[in-house]
Amino acid sequence: MSKSLKRVRAALEAAEIGIDIRETNGARTAQMAADAVGCSLDQIAKSIIFAGQTSREAILFLTAGGNQVDTTKASAIAGEPLGKADAELVRTQTGFAIGGVSPIGHLSPIRAFFDPKLLEFDVVWCAAGTPNHVFPSPPQVLCRLINAQNADFIQ
Repeated sequence: MSKSLKRVRAALEAAEIGIDIRETNGARTAQMAADAVGCSLDQIAKSIIFAGQTSREAILFLTAGGNQVDTTKASAIAGEPLGKADAELVRTQTGFAIGGVSPIGHLSPIRAFFDPKLLEFDVVWCAAGTPNHVFPSPPQVLCRLINAQNADFIQ
């Protein structure tokens, strides 16, 4: 088991929300993940990481699979200009590689914003630290767990 997957498993155990990590044959896209678990595209909670241009920190935007982040809205919500997070920033601050960034189990605390669309579902599915693993969570629990702010940052 990879270190990333172990961190996600440990975070799920600590949160006492149950562990149901599923291996897929690849979930590099939201559609692939939805197909793998048999849910709608919007039930996939995508972890989109931006780089704060002032803070130099990674900032997480958790959004429904069919949505796209509007960087102008996201920058206003974050209170600073946002840029593309490179692989090094993502790996250093979250501990995950791009393509498998989980909303939980980060190496360092991260500012997080939550797409209200996810709250329309009983369960959403998230990356579990690798491009081949996902886990389900009630969205309200997930939002609380990552200490995210509900915000409109969608195009």
